[in-house]
Formats: sequence, structure tokens, C-alpha cells
Amino acid sequence: MLHFLFRPAVIPAWSAVLIALLLAIFPAAALDSAVRGLSIWWQVLFPALFPFFVISELLLGFGIVHFFGTMLDPFMRPLFRLPGIGGFVVTMGFASGYPVGARLTSQLWEQRLITRAEGERLVAFTTSSDPIFLIGAVAVGFFHNAALAPILAAAHYGGAMMIGFMMRYHDRHSRGSTDAEAWRPPSDRGSSLRSNRRKSPRLIEAVKAMHQARLLDGRPLGTLFQDAIQASLRLMIVVGGLVVFFSVLMELLTQAGTISALSAGIGTVMTLLGLPASLSNAVVNGLFEVTLGAKAAGAAIGSGLMHQTAIAAFILSWGGLSVHAQIASLLSRTDLRYRPFLIARFIHGCIASALVYLLWRLLGPVG
Repeated sequence: MLHFLFRPAVIPAWSAVLIALLLAIFPAAALDSAVRGLSIWWQVLFPALFPFFVISELLLGFGIVHFFGTMLDPFMRPLFRLPGIGGFVVTMGFASGYPVGARLTSQLWEQRLITRAEGERLVAFTTSSDPIFLIGAVAVGFFHNAALAPILAAAHYGGAMMIGFMMRYHDRHSRGSTDAEAWRPPSDRGSSLRSNRRKSPRLIEAVKAMHQARLLDGRPLGTLFQDAIQASLRLMIVVGGLVVFFSVLMELLTQAGTISALSAGIGTVMTLLGLPASLSNAVVNGLFEVTLGAKAAGAAIGSGLMHQTAIAAFILSWGGLSVHAQIASLLSRTDLRYRPFLIARFIHGCIASALVYLLWRLLGPVG
């Protein structure tokens, strides 16, 4: 019987039944948590993410991405086994935070500008916290210590770059988009013989690639802007729904005592690893939702600031299942697999925590 219940095809069914029962048992708590999740989405996530989603759609339509692709190809290919167009995703992903990197990656895949292996490499290390959240919310808001910003940033973004280097070996026998010339404008494909005879300066090639991409898109400015807003609104609704769902789920699990049980188990493991068990609540909350986890890490006074920072770095890099669900929803429209992303997130969290301990004397707050 137990073997049947834990089959992958059956787990979602009985999990949904359990959630429905908890909703019936704790309706007031579920309503309050849903309102909190909706408030977070409307007051924080919508104004923070919606403009970036619209801008990314416009940049694709204008061909700016192709400009970046041509300019950055000599650097991205040897470092990360990615076409130069991935440099645009790295920049936007690091600056805007999750899930912008995954959104751009899925768009590039839909336009056949990257292969599946390249998309999986790209989304694995461009899914990160944005600097405003890392510095303003975590370092200043949760820890009340702006001096933690340098070490948190070094651990988080340094770990992301390490993941990028490691992911270059992911699916290493696959054919790259540069080999297939998939990301180049059609007018430039098959022009390798001409380019061998006379190669234009890279800046001119980049401008030509941008112009060709704009001509291929062909949409008037008004239509392009309207399409960008509609696509971004659809994505924001999905993000909002996931935030509300995980807010309710966390509250239901807390009311049922599941969070306390998980916290006790993780506390035992942390004690064996020489870490303060008092941070187990932060880890449990961070497994589900990054904001709750980082806030709990900052509130665990007496656990040691270095340990608190290491746990916060892990949580920021892991992202929480709420972010994972957003990424999975974006990848579901492509052939990109979720498993490489999941593994990369866990490794990124471990690397970020280790970097905090390694860099503490150099970048940690004095005194």
C-alpha cells in the first residue's frame, strides 16, 4: 500500500487531497495567508518585475538581443559554452532577479536562438536574487546590517558564476547553437566563406544583426508594445497565483505542525554538521519561500552572525519552492528539463554558504 502511495504518478493526487482537507480545517488561516501573499505580489513583485518583463519583450522585438549576441560571442562561448546572446540573459537575470533569467531563456528557446542544452545551462546560473532585494531587504531590512552586503553579494553572485563554469560540462556532447548558426539572422547564415575572406569589425556585425532581427520581426511599434504588455501581464498572473498558493501552503503546514516537525529533523542534521540548530526554522522556511527564510535567518539572534549569513546565502541561492514553481511553469512551454535546474540550485546554495565561511575574514563586517 505504501509503495503504491509513493509512486510519482500518485503523489500529486493524495497531496492535493491533503491540502483540500487542511483548507477545510483551517479556513481562516488560509484566507489570511492568501491575503498576505496577494499583498506581497501586488505591492512588491508586480512593480518590481512587470517593467522588466515588458522591457525584455521590447528588446527582443527591436533586435537588441542579437546585438548583444554578436558582441559577446567571443567571451561567452569559451567560458560557459553559450552563444553571446546568453550574455544578455546573464546581465538581465542578475540585475532583475528571479524569474527574469528563466523568462528570457524560454523566449530565446522559443525563437530557436539557443539549443536545449544551452538553455538548461543558462537558466541554471542566471536564476538569482536581484541586488536590491539582496542589499535592501536582506542585509538592511532583515539583518539590520548593511556591512553584510559585500559578503552576501560575493557569495551569491560568485557562486552563480561557479555554477556557470560547472554547467559548461552539462550535456557536453550536444551540438551548440553556434555550430548550427541558430541564433544568427537568416541573411547571415551560410556566410562563413565570405567572412573568411573579409571580416567586418564586430560592432558593425552586431549592428547588422540587430537590423536584420528587427526586419524579421516586422511588427509596428504599437503592436510590439501591446504584445509585450499582454505577454507580461499573463506571466505576472501566473507568478501571483504561485505566490498566493505557496503562502497558503506554508500557513497550512504550519497550522498542521508539519513545519515544526521538519524544523526538528533539520535541526538534528545541522547539529551533526556543527551548525546552530536554532537556524533550522530559517532553513525550513527558506526551502519553501526565499523571503520568509531570509527573514527567519536574520531574526535568529544568538546563532552567530557568520552562521546566519551562511544560511541566508544558501536560501537566496536555493530560491525556495515558490521560485522553483515559477521556473517550472516557464520551462513547461519548452523542452528544457527542470532536473538540471533543481540540482544546480542546491549546489549553488552549498557553494554560496561555503563562500561565506571562506570570505568572512576578508569581507565580513568588522567587530
